[in-house]
Amino acid sequence: MIETAARMAPGRLDPDTFVSSASYAVALLAAGSAIEAARAVAQGRCDAALAAVRPPGHHAEADRAMGFCLFNNVAIAARALRDDGVERVLIVDWDVHHGNGTQHLFEADPDVLFFSTHQFPFYPGTGDFGEIGRGAGEHATVNVPLPPGCGDRDYAGVLHRVLVPVAAAFRPELILVSCGFDAHRDDPLASMQVTGAGFAEMTRIVRALATQLCGGRVAFLLEGGYAPTGLFEGTSAVLDVLLADDPPPLAPAPEAPPGSTLAHVIARVAAAHGRRFADLRPD
Repeated sequence: MIETAARMAPGRLDPDTFVSSASYAVALLAAGSAIEAARAVAQGRCDAALAAVRPPGHHAEADRAMGFCLFNNVAIAARALRDDGVERVLIVDWDVHHGNGTQHLFEADPDVLFFSTHQFPFYPGTGDFGEIGRGAGEHATVNVPLPPGCGDRDYAGVLHRVLVPVAAAFRPELILVSCGFDAHRDDPLASMQVTGAGFAEMTRIVRALATQLCGGRVAFLLEGGYAPTGLFEGTSAVLDVLLADDPPPLAPAPEAPPGSTLAHVIARVAAAHGRRFADLRPD
């Protein structure tokens, strides 16, 4: 479909997804770069990687391009790793929009855990607390929807208080990050307040988890981000943490005061997943 659309370009696959004559070739390069970054980490050719690719991918379904996304880069990379013999892959998606395509592609697979925190309700309308996977993959989809206006403390708190115990129970062999920067306070397409310092702390948490659980193996794949300041600050923050000589220790989890957004979302995730992840606690 995408190859045909590119031959007939310019055009649109949906109201948000424009196709040019170069789109098919560029989308193939983006997906291939995601695979190469993931395999380089898995094979020990590097400790960590960032694939700064476009178009993004996490909205693309198995049979449908949507939301600026043509091929689902992170899902393709995860599938390549599984085909290579990696048994358990954790996908962390902190793009401000829910990765509907990634969720749907793996929601029945117990060996690919999809964790997403995102603005909700918001495009594409998926990603509520009750979406936990299906069949054998039940509880391998963990959604943490956040209301508009959340910033550094909320995002870092969610990763500390929800991702850390979930990842510890899952024991991934490699972590992939759908690394969007559209939760940045300057982004025109969302309503969050994350700063460069927030993205740095989020990266430190993920790198510390990778060090503890899977030999440091982590690959970041660029997703959204539509403010130049957000892309600059976010990318700089990720690279600064990944290029540091010593992996940072995992800091203590922040408090979640009663009545706070953080306390509310932890309680909702615990209600949905507490049977599978016993260390999820709202207090």
